[in-house]
Amino acid sequence: MMALSHFDAEGRAHMVDVSEKPVTARLAVARGEVRMTAETLALVIEGRADKGDVLGIARLAGIMAAKRTADLIPLCHPLPITKVALDLTPDPALPGVVVQATVKTGGQTGVEMEALTAVSVACLTVYDMLKAAEKSMQIEGIRLVLKEGGKSGRYEAQP
Repeated sequence: MMALSHFDAEGRAHMVDVSEKPVTARLAVARGEVRMTAETLALVIEGRADKGDVLGIARLAGIMAAKRTADLIPLCHPLPITKVALDLTPDPALPGVVVQATVKTGGQTGVEMEALTAVSVACLTVYDMLKAAEKSMQIEGIRLVLKEGGKSGRYEAQP
């Protein structure tokens, strides 16, 4: 069985010591979606949501969340993030909004948690902005789709 790095030899949770790891370029991409009715999606696409620019506000919320990940996830290292980009794409085929976050850093540990946090908070913000129109929306499929850098190298999720 693979050892989990966030536990010491006695099984206690601890923050991983990354001080001996080399600084390398790190990248993570995460994705998720908010499913809703076609009528609710029309509010987003047509800019008729009562609370304003759903996609713009959710994009900013995701960026802010990525920068605060270490404040939210107890054993995450605070990282010097060099890029956070969020793409929020209305998808009539769902129907809903697909959220993708890309996070970069040059550091001693990866930015997977920052990308996942960005997607999670952006999806929650879409929900918050539209909940008056539809409470039955579903946040689904939040997952890491790509990571590069570090000892483990490249990971790409299967479609």
